[in-house]
Amino acid sequence: MQQSGTRYTKHVPSTRMTPQTCAVGVSKTHHGWTCNAPRTREQTVLCHVSGGGGARGTPCLLGSTPTPPAPPQLPKELVLKLYKTMTLLNTMDRILYESQRQGRISFYMTNYGEEGTHVGSAAALDDTDLVFGQYREAGVLMYRGYPLDLFMAQCYGNVSDPGKGRQMPVHYGCRDRHFVTISSPLATQIPQAVGAAYAIKRADANRAVICYFGEGAASEGDAHAGFNFAATLECPIVFFCRNNGYAISTPTSEQYRGDGIAARGPGYGLMSIRVDGNDVFAVYNATKEARRRAVAENQPFLIEAMTYRIGHHSTSDDSSAYRSVDEVNYWDKQDHPISRLRHYMLNRGWWDEEEEKGWRKSSRKMVMEAFEQAERKLKPNPQLLFSDVYREMPPHLRRQRAALERHLQHYGEHYPLEHFEK
Repeated sequence: MQQSGTRYTKHVPSTRMTPQTCAVGVSKTHHGWTCNAPRTREQTVLCHVSGGGGARGTPCLLGSTPTPPAPPQLPKELVLKLYKTMTLLNTMDRILYESQRQGRISFYMTNYGEEGTHVGSAAALDDTDLVFGQYREAGVLMYRGYPLDLFMAQCYGNVSDPGKGRQMPVHYGCRDRHFVTISSPLATQIPQAVGAAYAIKRADANRAVICYFGEGAASEGDAHAGFNFAATLECPIVFFCRNNGYAISTPTSEQYRGDGIAARGPGYGLMSIRVDGNDVFAVYNATKEARRRAVAENQPFLIEAMTYRIGHHSTSDDSSAYRSVDEVNYWDKQDHPISRLRHYMLNRGWWDEEEEKGWRKSSRKMVMEAFEQAERKLKPNPQLLFSDVYREMPPHLRRQRAALERHLQHYGEHYPLEHFEK
């Protein structure tokens, strides 16, 4: 997987953005990982990391440059779907981010710079594979055909929201598309995903589970418990870690001293690989093979996708307080997964500037139509707060529901009840 003569570079934020060359391994910095290895072909062979840390570090699976001599073995239709999903997600992110800034919704988290990790991996899965996400995997749902109006309904918490407005924005879930509802606490989904994978194994179903999380969540105790359970129970699961350089404001240099997340896998008995997360082809290849081994061999697999969080952690965060503008601009302008895929398509003759303009216009129109519909819809009836928990409502909840009803009857003028369904 590591070619002869490969050298990895550590990009140090500065006004000149001069790369500093490191002769061995993949270099870790406080803001991410990168390499200048020649990418001459799509690489499909995975390596089993045999140890953590060390002088060489863990090598990084690469996919292709924008102009490889040999094209990736993916059909044009699939590549176009990858690109359109990534760009549609980016458009939705921009509109909903501005919506929050205008006070229209309460909260939002963008996927800027990480689109290649979840869209590339989603394409490598079967539609029935069960997904446990964190909160930056909207691209998986979008790739599986989750409609824009339901994305908007969830963020607005209106009557069309399947969750009936009970969750924070971006906490999506969809039974029909096998996407488990997102929860805010870090890493809780990891042992849950292992349990689901074990159940699938016992049912002898030809399915896998994929569990997404960030490198910050990998420091939680639930991650270690999940890794160990998956290995000892031989569960058909793919652990997909998005190493985007930061756990909110904490850089990777302050999170761990070892060689990232992939190097931890062998200690648990997990097959492990590090992949260029901004190369959608490399992500696809790694996930495809990991999924195959998980199903065919009941071999749990750990993927560490090296990427970069271009946006703020959330609308509650201001990342300018802990990282430089030069650092963000480098990843936005020089190593963005959408730009890399677009250049590849342009060089293959699969895309042109007119198509780009047309798609950008039509995708924005689709998002804005869904956005406007979501804004016009009412919020769910407050009485629904008490439903869907118990088959038969217990006495204490009946009392609380009655108390809420009396309160609103007496003081309803102090609340915007006109925005709620009767």
